[in-house]
Amino acid sequence: MIGIIRKRRHKKIGLALGSGSARGWAHIGVINALVEAGVEVDYVAGTSIGALVGAAYASGEIRSLETFVRELDWKKVISHFDVVFPRSGLFDGRKISESIREHVEPGDIKDLAVPFCAVSTDLAMGGEVHIRQGDVMEAVRASISIPGMFTPVKRGEMLLVDGGLVNPLPTGVVRRMGADYVIAVDLNHDIAGIRRTPNEPLQLVSEITPPGGGSRSGSVGRGASLATIRKKVMSADVPGLAQAKRWLVRESVPNIFEVLMSSINVMEVQITKMRLAAEPADLLLRPRLSHVRFMDFHRADETIGEGYRAARASLEESKDADRLI
Repeated sequence: MIGIIRKRRHKKIGLALGSGSARGWAHIGVINALVEAGVEVDYVAGTSIGALVGAAYASGEIRSLETFVRELDWKKVISHFDVVFPRSGLFDGRKISESIREHVEPGDIKDLAVPFCAVSTDLAMGGEVHIRQGDVMEAVRASISIPGMFTPVKRGEMLLVDGGLVNPLPTGVVRRMGADYVIAVDLNHDIAGIRRTPNEPLQLVSEITPPGGGSRSGSVGRGASLATIRKKVMSADVPGLAQAKRWLVRESVPNIFEVLMSSINVMEVQITKMRLAAEPADLLLRPRLSHVRFMDFHRADETIGEGYRAARASLEESKDADRLI
């Protein structure tokens, strides 16, 4: 069992938290399992939702974030989406930034208790950006800015969007920060694209469905969430929105949200495979989250629990467990 043998460790441990939208609450469960097992993280790097959870952990506010997300329902989720189409994103991200500010200690990244890096993408140059200094909230906001969904973040000459476009699982980043042993959390390994059966409503579905077909409450909440977002867009009186409204009412093809998120999911799965081949983790955690859709932020209890289960099981099986504490 973990924790029976406690000897002074010499390895610096790095935690790489991957992208995955609503599946990202599983990172909280992983951290809970690591803390319970006595594993102390020396460095943390995160991409997209991984950057949000990573920043909360590095600033000592992970418990506050966990309390907040466990209380989310789909109505609260939708309240964070502020439509600004047709600017550079459907949503401004201002309300999300306000929520980040409540659950991430404000200040400069270099002053955090645990060295932290947020991974983002520079649209201007197409390169990977590692944010290790400057405002914590701005760094997180840049890392989670899904292109097309949220407006980019301007930082100097750079135009920053979601880091998942270039590095969905930053194992190499946290190793270059100084980690000798990298624990990585991959949230996208079993995600597929859009699939539809005859007479079934369009929805993002997973490649692997858990026994029993997964949670029905999640799909109901997600349907209500997307319906509310669609209503917001349809009611917005903005020049140039007429064509987008026509896209949203067509029933014969996937709508804009499904196409966008499914495309990003497929891309991130492929990039993660290549990244792990080139920059493998020492301990790779893969929670079973294929049934959790990108907007299912209200399913925190479930995703946190699965993250904890996956981490605990991997630590129990790992030959390195005793050397990590």
